[in-house]
Amino acid sequence: MPPAPRPSPSGLTVLCLLGAGPLHPYGMQRLIKGWGKDQVVNIGQRANLYKTIKRLHEAGLIAVRQTERTQQYPERTVYELTEEGRRTGLIWLHDMLATPRNEYPVFPVALSFAMGLDPEELKDVLSQRLAAVHARLAELDSQLQDYRETVPRIALIETEYQRAVTDAETRWLSSVIDDLNSGTLSWDQDQIAAQAAETFFQAASP
Repeated sequence: MPPAPRPSPSGLTVLCLLGAGPLHPYGMQRLIKGWGKDQVVNIGQRANLYKTIKRLHEAGLIAVRQTERTQQYPERTVYELTEEGRRTGLIWLHDMLATPRNEYPVFPVALSFAMGLDPEELKDVLSQRLAAVHARLAELDSQLQDYRETVPRIALIETEYQRAVTDAETRWLSSVIDDLNSGTLSWDQDQIAAQAAETFFQAASP
């Protein structure tokens, strides 16, 4: 049997869903979207979900329970959690909750090269991002308001976290834009380019 796949958000999602009972992929996808988990895990697309299921099945973490066939729907394979899958899912869950990781999101990468723009350009693009982040914050507030009275808080805790992170980003973006407006944050592109060229030359030298 192949070794267990590395912990992943998609793998954890499938293992946790099957922890509640056997499901076919379409049922998993409906639950992921219905519970809003598609906001935090990238298996909303059926192809990505099937790839995850295939990896978990090959590793013996999930098993085929039965195949369903009805007149309304094509043949569907129902999966269930194995005991090894249950143990592995709990190990992954403990580890992902307890251990911070650098997940290499896109925005910090772009920020690391923001010096390639002049201050006015950076102010414009960050202002665009701030508007989008404000809209996202309003969306999260709406979700929390809609479900708070009918859904246990623990079922919304990832939305609370997203809301806190998004709120922090709006405040940070506003402060950087203020510094760009006041000139507190500024740089000379020619000087930056010269320093980069010198660093590149030193790194390339034997």
